[in-house]
Amino acid sequence: MIFTLGINHHSAPLAIRERVAFGADKLQHALAELAQAKVVKEVAILSTCNRTEIYCAAESAQQVIDWLTSYHQVAYEELAPYLYVHDQPAAVRHAFRVACGLDSMVIGEPQILGQVKDAVRAAEDVGTLGSQLHKLFQRAFSVAKEVRSTTAIGANIVSMAAAGVHLAERIFDSVAGQRILFIGAGEMIELCAAHFCAEKPRQVTVANRTVERGRELAERYAGRAIRLDELADALPQHDIVVSCTASPLPIIGLGMAERAVKLRRHRPIFIVDLAVPRDVEEEVGELDDVFLYTVDDLAQIVESGMESRQAAVVEAEAIIGQRVQEFIGWLEARDTVPVIRALRDSAERMRRHEVEHALKLLARGEAPEKVVEQLAQRLSNKLLHAPTSALGAAEGEERQRLQQAVARLFHLHGD
Repeated sequence: MIFTLGINHHSAPLAIRERVAFGADKLQHALAELAQAKVVKEVAILSTCNRTEIYCAAESAQQVIDWLTSYHQVAYEELAPYLYVHDQPAAVRHAFRVACGLDSMVIGEPQILGQVKDAVRAAEDVGTLGSQLHKLFQRAFSVAKEVRSTTAIGANIVSMAAAGVHLAERIFDSVAGQRILFIGAGEMIELCAAHFCAEKPRQVTVANRTVERGRELAERYAGRAIRLDELADALPQHDIVVSCTASPLPIIGLGMAERAVKLRRHRPIFIVDLAVPRDVEEEVGELDDVFLYTVDDLAQIVESGMESRQAAVVEAEAIIGQRVQEFIGWLEARDTVPVIRALRDSAERMRRHEVEHALKLLARGEAPEKVVEQLAQRLSNKLLHAPTSALGAAEGEERQRLQQAVARLFHLHGD
């Protein structure tokens, strides 16, 4: 059975989500370890700033939960209040809703689809994506495309990046004229850079562990790139800081922030921390003249656009409901494949045997009409022997069920 289990921004606060997040550098190792534990037959892990979810084909979800808590060294009792578990068809529906952006903080945002595709690629690379999950995600991508092309779910989307700009404009009259520091160079930072730099900031700096990658992004906006170990000196020189890295530990600590505030002579500094785990220590937000926002804080901004998209959500849910039923039908049809194959193989063996017998009779000079009649009679007797024997041996309710099944299978009508 297909299961989906995990936590997201609806079910768990940031402090819990960051404890079970999978960094990009650890994801493939985690997939391999889970597969080797023999608790799943197929598995993919989706880990973003808003969710950590495990999609798997397994006999039980509890063993996967036990592995998750053990891997992250989190007590089950701590995680249980925030954890959700879906089996099919709810698991299928959840996968489709996530891919369509209906389960996102920003309803209809397109970024999650790319993140799901990344999760699928990671599972494919490790070899943990089997036929069921492969089909599930291909259908999910197809449904997401259908929803986006036939509804207004993607219209006027307030993305996390756009929400960050909106917050910055509450602190400063305008982003234009401000110095911006981006920490990291991944997809989220690229999106943020596109939104912030559209406002024509005074200066752009990109700090990244790999300077070459940071330089590629900085050059798009006539900016400069620095190493992460230069961050302490660069921080006081910037008015806006947007950070999203895969670092397991905070990059900006309280001491670094206090020094920056002092050197800035208490001019305000605006920080958006989009990383999970956090790039900025929580205590930094308590400093005067520091305005620190996390991914959870952005929810207050994006909720304002929710009502205008409700009609599109209703349309999208209807499409998803129909596609879920189609996928469940495909899963159920898979269960009958071995039986159908065995039935056809049995019939084919009987056919070949009777044809060989008939050919021998013809070779001996038997009349063709007699041989054909005998072939048909012998073949029909062999094909019907097993079901008629089962009917004859059955009693009570079992006989009634078999009679109904035979009538349906062979299209029999009448009394």
